[in-house]
Amino acid sequence: MTAVGYRQLWAADPGGWRVAGAAWAGLTGPVDRRAGELSGAAGRLRGDWSGVAATAADVRLGGLRGELTSIAPALIEADQVLSELAGRLVVAKARLTEAVVRAERAGVVVDRSGGVRVAEARPGAAEAVAGVTEALRVALDGADAADRAAADRLDELAGVARSGWASPPPPGRPAPGAAPGLVHAWWAGLTPAQRRWLVGHEPALVGVLDGVPVAARDQANRLLLGARRGELLAERQRLLARVPPGPVASLRLRAVAAKLAGLDALTDRLAAGEPRAYLLGLDPAGEGRVVVALGDPDHADRVLTYVPGMTAGLDDAAGELGRAARVLERCAALAPSERGAAVLWLDYDAPDFLTEAASTGQARDAGGALHRFQEGLRASHEGPAARQTVLGHSYGSLVVGMAAREHGLAADALMFVGSPGVGAAHAAELGVPPGQVWASSAPDDVIRLARPVDEVGRRVLLGAAPLAAVLGWPDRTGHELWFGHDPADPGFGGRVFPSGRGGHAGYWDPGNPALDGMARVVLGR
Repeated sequence: MTAVGYRQLWAADPGGWRVAGAAWAGLTGPVDRRAGELSGAAGRLRGDWSGVAATAADVRLGGLRGELTSIAPALIEADQVLSELAGRLVVAKARLTEAVVRAERAGVVVDRSGGVRVAEARPGAAEAVAGVTEALRVALDGADAADRAAADRLDELAGVARSGWASPPPPGRPAPGAAPGLVHAWWAGLTPAQRRWLVGHEPALVGVLDGVPVAARDQANRLLLGARRGELLAERQRLLARVPPGPVASLRLRAVAAKLAGLDALTDRLAAGEPRAYLLGLDPAGEGRVVVALGDPDHADRVLTYVPGMTAGLDDAAGELGRAARVLERCAALAPSERGAAVLWLDYDAPDFLTEAASTGQARDAGGALHRFQEGLRASHEGPAARQTVLGHSYGSLVVGMAAREHGLAADALMFVGSPGVGAAHAAELGVPPGQVWASSAPDDVIRLARPVDEVGRRVLLGAAPLAAVLGWPDRTGHELWFGHDPADPGFGGRVFPSGRGGHAGYWDPGNPALDGMARVVLGR
């Protein structure tokens, strides 16, 4: 154990590395603007100048624009490298702290150089010294490995910047929706230069392929952010051009404005925040679809995939991401020496109205995509397998349950909160290890009043209002909900963790025991 390594780790500032990474990523904006200026200049020249010299100038401007455009993925990658270094240093420092606390409890002294000795002779002192020494070694080895990995990747980036950034890959591409294992094998067979070419030239394909590493998908989708925002601005402009706009156009205008605000809030979160966010999917069409990871799932020990429910869309993606963040924060508080990641998976058309939410159709349509996404996380993960947990809230719990039952999910545990039923009669139908189906239902969650489909039909026929038919009355007995047996009932065969009062959306509130319960399931505790 070297004195320099011990002192360096205590003095290391992960936040400084995160700031440095964000500064590199922040350069993509000026680079994009300069590339746009070159495109504008080339367009003006074509209109006013012709001949050999004009052609040569056009080619030169196009080449300069291409060089600028190719820089953007490298800037994003530099941010990823430094953010990954920061995250690994946080874990190493937490392990160092745990080792020192362990030493104090055992009556062992750790000096300023990292040396370990016994304060006073007593039984078991030698074993205590050996245990503390090993804990310190693990912490320092983790920091050294992080430092070497970051240095190697930055050296590679610097080298390819001088020798050539990208080269076209051979023909043949996996189609969107291809099996993640096949996608990962295809990606692994490419050279780094070919992968970078695909990120820069075919970001729309790379960004949606489950099985491609998280870092590459993030680079590709970030390159598309400007274009995605442009699509929404163009849609808004088309609607504004209608005079008068009419009631339908007015509603659509408000929806587009909400999506633009949501995209701007999401973009702000992508530009800053801890842990680093990875953009794994973005489609502004319809209500908007978004997949974002907080922390890098490819290098995490514990990964949560959160599937939100009714009314979820691009307009409130940042808010839904905040729920995933609160679980991740609680995990970090309970297990600071473990690396975690949390994913907001909103890659389906969530119901907007009660009439839509009364059907399994949208959940069934989402099952294949969620199955592929989880398979992709398994395929692209590096190192020992992570513990994968999938959490569904409200209608999202039906999405998770039906995907698990009908397609299978690469998950070690499933969680359901505020569930109207998961499309199954018993936990054994969901295909995860025994004892790894969990649920919680707040005592004041209105979803507990959801009636089974057959009883709702009977009440409608008897003249009950549709909403009353769905919600039932307070004297309801039994454990059947709208989409099957209540997963928070012990008779479902899963395990239940408590929730305080907070209604249908309060499971993530500070102080709610459900938040602690969710974190413990993710950690496997």
